[in-house]
Amino acid sequence: MTRRCELTGKLPLSGQLRSHAENKSKRKFRPNLCDVTLISDALGRRFRLRVSAHALKSVEHRGGLDAFLLKAAEDDLSERCRKMRREIQKVAKAAAPAA
Repeated sequence: MTRRCELTGKLPLSGQLRSHAENKSKRKFRPNLCDVTLISDALGRRFRLRVSAHALKSVEHRGGLDAFLLKAAEDDLSERCRKMRREIQKVAKAAAPAA
């Protein structure tokens, strides 16, 4: 499994450790990934996702998983999240004419 955030698409970056003597050695900057369960209000289901801590803060800031997915860029989302987004859009579209 790749070390990739399912919501934001964050990947590991490579860089260098630099000592006081300016010696260089390769290292990886890995995203802070957390296994979390997020609830979709529109679908009424729970989803287990592997997301970065930054993405988790963003989900809370935007008002939940549904709002985050609807506003997120399609390229950043994983295949599972794109499918969830399409389902949420269908439910929202069905609920709009009734209101």
